[in-house]
Amino acid sequence: MVGTNLKAETFSLMDKRTNLESEMNTIIDRLSQPGGPGLSGNLLDSEGFPRADFDIPSIRADRNRLSVLRNDHKDLTEKINQNIEVLHSGKKTDHISSSPTINTGSNSSMIMSSSSMDVDIKAANVPFAFVDEISESCPAAEDGLQLGDQIVSFGSVDSRDNLLQRLAAEAQTNRDHPVTVVVLRQGALVDLKIVPRQWQGRGLLGCHFQLL
Repeated sequence: MVGTNLKAETFSLMDKRTNLESEMNTIIDRLSQPGGPGLSGNLLDSEGFPRADFDIPSIRADRNRLSVLRNDHKDLTEKINQNIEVLHSGKKTDHISSSPTINTGSNSSMIMSSSSMDVDIKAANVPFAFVDEISESCPAAEDGLQLGDQIVSFGSVDSRDNLLQRLAAEAQTNRDHPVTVVVLRQGALVDLKIVPRQWQGRGLLGCHFQLL
C-alpha cells in the first residue's frame, strides 16, 4: 500500500513538473522573440538609461517568475528522484524475499510485473538542463533542437556532473557524427539526431544549455 501511494505521489509530482515546464516554455518564448531582450540581455542603452523599446517591468517580472519556476522545478525533480530511489529499493527487497527458483512460470510472471513497474518509473526521464539560447541556422537548430527543449540525455551525457565540460567533450568527440539526443518538449519526449559540426558561428552546436 505504501509503495502504491508513493507511486501515485510520484506521478502527481511529475504532472506538476510538466505544468511548470509549460509555463517556463511560455516565458522563454516570450523573452526570446526576435528583437526581444532574451533571458539575460541588457535592459539599458549605451548611456545607462532604461531602453525605451522594452516593457522593462514586464520583462523583469517574467525573468523573476522564470527564476522561481526553475527553483520549484529543481525541488520537484529532487523529490521525484528520491521517490524513485525508494520505489526501486522496495522492488529490490521484494526480489530478495521472493522464491529463489526463478525458472518457474509464476516467478516469470512476477519478474514481468516488476519490469512493467520499472518502465513506469523510468518514464520520469528527468531532464538536467534546458536550451536557453540557440542561433538560427546553427547545427543544433537545423537538426531539430528548439529553444526551451529540456535535455534528458545528450549522447553519453545524462547527468549534471561536470555538465558543460562533458557536453563540450561529447560534441568534440562526435564531430561530424550523429549524437542521439532525448529532449522533453511540451511534456512529450522527442528523440533527435544532432551532428556537431563546423558552421559560420561559434562552437559545434550553436546553442547554450542552462542547468535545471
